[in-house]
Amino acid sequence: MESQYLYRVSAISTELRGGVVTGEDIQPSISFSAPPEFQGEPGRWTPEHFFVASIAGCFLSTFSGMAHFSKFDYLSLELEVEGVIQKDEGGWRFTQVTLRPRLRIAPTKEHERAIRLLEKAEKTCLVTRSLASRIVFEPEILVEEEAYESQKLENFPIT
Repeated sequence: MESQYLYRVSAISTELRGGVVTGEDIQPSISFSAPPEFQGEPGRWTPEHFFVASIAGCFLSTFSGMAHFSKFDYLSLELEVEGVIQKDEGGWRFTQVTLRPRLRIAPTKEHERAIRLLEKAEKTCLVTRSLASRIVFEPEILVEEEAYESQKLENFPIT
């Protein structure tokens, strides 16, 4: 097994407070906006929804994999994830994420095992374990030479 994997997405701004995000060899692209409470367009995916959805997807796939590996059969698993954003001295941030899994199992004596697997999935979900990750910021400024040259001549005429 590898010791490192790389996941890359690209986003392009297509409108004020919105754009499109794509993943390499992943379809479809997803159109997004800032949330309405931050002057975005209602009814669209937002970065905040992506954040919460990544937690939900990670938890479900982690539990499913653990259950399969443990030969634990279940009927269904539904999950509601709720993220709370609050403003503090540093600005807006997620202050709490609540996971509400609903696991359906056959009537057996496996209730305790089901609870243990759910708890283990919550503790080992890669996304939730990474929420305090270090942030790396690598901005890039692209200057289109032709536009720069014409702007320079218009704003600063050579005398």
